[in-house]
Amino acid sequence: MEKFVPINKKSKKAQKEYYAKKRNTWGELNPMTRTMANGKGYNRKKLKQEDRRNGSFSQKNRETAVFGCEDFCTSICSRMVISKQNQTRPR
Repeated sequence: MEKFVPINKKSKKAQKEYYAKKRNTWGELNPMTRTMANGKGYNRKKLKQEDRRNGSFSQKNRETAVFGCEDFCTSICSRMVISKQNQTRPR
């Protein structure tokens, strides 16, 4: 029968072997705690995804996405046309 020797009194190599045998893996279980995202909270990524799905960043809607609404764009365009017409009229 072997005499009992405390681990801290064994050689470093023997201590390594002992602790390597004790070590184990978690297997399929992940020890990290998981939390659910707050559904009512502000999530910028979620808003961007919804905008992309709705097509607000597509080529045809680029002007309306920049200015915010179609009416604003048409009012500016009509003002530009009127101002150009006023400039070309002889006085």
